[in-house]
Amino acid sequence: MQDLNNYKKYAVLYVDDEEKSLKMFARAFGDTFRVMTAVNAKSGLMLLQAHKDEIGILMTDQRMPGEKGVWLLEQARQLNPRLLRILVTAYTDMEAAIQAVNTGAIYKYVNKPWDPVQLEHTLKRGLEFFVVQRERDKLLKEKMSVLHNMMIADRIVSLGLLAAGLSHHIRNALVAVKTFLDLAPTKMQEEKLELDTVRNPDFWKDYYQNVQGQIQKINSLLRDVGSASESPSFDFVDQVQLHEVVNQVLAGLQPGFAARQISVQTDVPDSLPALQVDRSKFTRLFELLLKDEMVSLPQGSTITLSASPADSGGMPPEVDVRIQDNGPGLPKEALRLLFDPFVVRSESPTEYGINLMACYFIVHHHGGRIHVQSGESGGTIFTLRLLTNPTQPPLMDESPEFLQKVLLNETLWEKLASD
Repeated sequence: MQDLNNYKKYAVLYVDDEEKSLKMFARAFGDTFRVMTAVNAKSGLMLLQAHKDEIGILMTDQRMPGEKGVWLLEQARQLNPRLLRILVTAYTDMEAAIQAVNTGAIYKYVNKPWDPVQLEHTLKRGLEFFVVQRERDKLLKEKMSVLHNMMIADRIVSLGLLAAGLSHHIRNALVAVKTFLDLAPTKMQEEKLELDTVRNPDFWKDYYQNVQGQIQKINSLLRDVGSASESPSFDFVDQVQLHEVVNQVLAGLQPGFAARQISVQTDVPDSLPALQVDRSKFTRLFELLLKDEMVSLPQGSTITLSASPADSGGMPPEVDVRIQDNGPGLPKEALRLLFDPFVVRSESPTEYGINLMACYFIVHHHGGRIHVQSGESGGTIFTLRLLTNPTQPPLMDESPEFLQKVLLNETLWEKLASD
C-alpha cells in the first residue's frame, strides 16, 4: 500500500479567475501539497490533459469568465473518472452546486471564501481516498490478470488433450490407408486384374494424388491443433522492434502473396518503442494472422498493416497494430465467432480455423487484446493492442468478449470428447 501521508505524490489543481485567490492558495498549501493553478476553465483543462496521470484533485471556482466551473468538472470526469472533483461556490451559486452533486460531477463542494484549516482537512482526505482507489484498481487488475492466465491455460490444456487424442486415432487410421494406397497399384498389376483403374493409369494417378492430398490436409490440421495447444509457458526475455518482426514475416510469406497477387502495404514506424516479448511466439502471431489473410482473400486483394503508439494512458505503454484488407468482409455473427476453432472466413477454405484461435491466445498471453470488425466500406480489420512490457500487470479487459472466448465452444469439446 502506498504511503497515504505522502500528499505530494499527486497534485492538487486549483482553477480560479482571481489571481489573488490562486496566490493565497499556493501560499497556504504549497508546503503540504503539490499545487498547480490555472486562471480559467480552458487553461485548467489543458493542464489536466497534459498531467492527467499526476493530478489527484481538481478544485475549481464556479463563476469565471468563459466556461464555468461545472463545465470543467464534467470535462475532467470524462478525461479521468477517478479524479476527485471539488466545486468552490458562493452561497448565491448553490443551484450550480446542487446540479453538480446531482449529476455526480463532484466529490465535495466548498463555500467561498474557504476556511484554510477545513480545506486542508478536505484535501488530505481526498488525496487519501484517491490513492486508495488507485491501489484497489491496481490489485483488481493484478487479480484479473492472474485469473485470465489461469483460464487460458486451462482451455489450452483441454485443447492439447483434444489434439493428442485426434492425432493418435487419426494417424493410426491414416497409416493403414496410406499403406493400402502404396501397395494397391502394384498388387493390382501383379494379379492382372481387369479393372478400369489399371487400364486407365491417368485415372488412378489422379485418384491416388487426391487421396494423398486429403491425407496431407488431415496431417496439416493436426499440426495446427498441436501448435495452438502448445505449452502456455511464455518467456518475455526478448526485446524486438515491431517493424523488424513484420518485415521478417512478410519476407517469408512473399511467395505466397505473389502467387495470389495480393499486395501488402506497411506503415510501421521504426520509432515505436521496443516490445518485450517471447520472440518465437510473437513472430508466430504475425505469421498466422497474415497467413489467414493470404488464404482467405480473393486474388488481387490489398492488405494494409499499420502501427502507432496507443493513446490509452496505460502503464506500461502500449502499441496499436491494425491489419485491414479490402476483401468481402464478414457478417456480424461470423465476426463474433472468428476466433473460435474450426471457424473459417471463406467459402472454399484451405485452412481449418485454428490459426486465429492461436493468435487470440498469443495476444492475451502477451497482456494484449485483439479485436476484429468489418470496415465501413467493406473488408475486415484486425486491431491488436500490445503492451511494451507484458511482465507488468496488464490493463483489465473490460469487455465480455474475453470470458466468452476463454470459455469457448463447450458444446464442441463435449461432442468431440464423446465421439
